[in-house]
Amino acid sequence: MAEIVNLRAKRKAAERDAHRRKGDENAAKHGRTKAERDLQRARAEQDRDRLEAHRRETSDSAAGTPSAPDAPEA
Repeated sequence: MAEIVNLRAKRKAAERDAHRRKGDENAAKHGRTKAERDLQRARAEQDRDRLEAHRRETSDSAAGTPSAPDAPEA
């Protein structure tokens, strides 16, 4: 006797496989490897650290205005 097959389930499985294949092709075509992502992340962190190392420190940096030590008090 033949095996009973749910056609709806077979159709959905075939669609999932097709989408997965297309996604894998796109990932291979456009994606980046883990090593490339890690390298970019490390370079961005280095750039951020270098920029932060050159930042001037001020006592009023939280206020957002430069401090004026010679300004008369009101």
